Amino acid sequence: TAVMAPILLNCMGNDHNEYIKESVQVKNPYLDDMEEDILYHFSLSTKTHNLPEMFGDIKFVCVGGSANRMKAFAQFIHQELNLSGNPEELRDICEGTDRYCMYKVGPVLSISHGMGVPSISIMLHELIKLLHHAQCHDVVLFRLGTSGGVGLAPGTVVVTDKAVDYAFRPQFEQVVLGKVITRSTELDEGVANELLQCSTELQNIPTVIGNTMCTHDFYEGQGRLDGALCSFSHEEKLEYLRKAYEAGVRNIEMESTVFAAMCRVCGLKAAVICVALLNRFEGDQITSSHDVLVEYQQRPQVLVSHFIKKRLGLVV
Repeated sequence: TAVMAPILLNCMGNDHNEYIKESVQVKNPYLDDMEEDILYHFSLSTKTHNLPEMFGDIKFVCVGGSANRMKAFAQFIHQELNLSGNPEELRDICEGTDRYCMYKVGPVLSISHGMGVPSISIMLHELIKLLHHAQCHDVVLFRLGTSGGVGLAPGTVVVTDKAVDYAFRPQFEQVVLGKVITRSTELDEGVANELLQCSTELQNIPTVIGNTMCTHDFYEGQGRLDGALCSFSHEEKLEYLRKAYEAGVRNIEMESTVFAAMCRVCGLKAAVICVALLNRFEGDQITSSHDVLVEYQQRPQVLVSHFIKKRLGLVV
């Protein structure tokens, strides 16, 4: 039966009575022996906060780099779910710290993660522990972001198939006690396909499934010619982007590999949904107007909101 369980889980959708609940698996034997677990960067703790009461009903966690964008998403999803109360008055649960912001809207948690692998990694450790302490189950995680497109028109939304590193390998390398540990960055195929299906039911959300390359830098690491440093030619840049395109890469950002790896190890279904702000074959600077960029950045939010509403049975 152990082998059958994942197949059943994927087929049975939302009827929670019919299958074993998928709980969050923290992979740390030391956690259970701790009298108190302080989630320092969230300004929360197992002693000072009743985490099951505060977060036990969470089913969807949406994370994104910008604090302002994740507040706006929380207000948007509040309206989309027709919840009572004023969305303008949503409280930042992490107001005791300025590292991350967090808003709870019904079964949805909206959290900022800053820029880059280290920043999102710290947030994910504490988020996964939070979901564990709160006894959450059947949770889906989404990273909503912006990215540079590789051979795509600006405004195209990319649902990530595989998160890949600088050499286009679907893996994340973490240095632990001086040794390199390699983890797979495979994401949930079912969720990705469901998101693609959702995009066909919406107006003006051009969406593709493709690989997402995660880098540790915005400038040289992504082959930009406009940073403070540049040690390569325009032709070398284009050759690297062509190789990326041939390897199935359709966009570049800075968080997807560690997000995919950590969610996978902890048994969490996850998806990465990023809009391309430009086509990197055509330039490095983001030149679209403010209003156009705002509309682009709303596209992943609209897509994930539709997914959530479908899962909750609010739209057919």
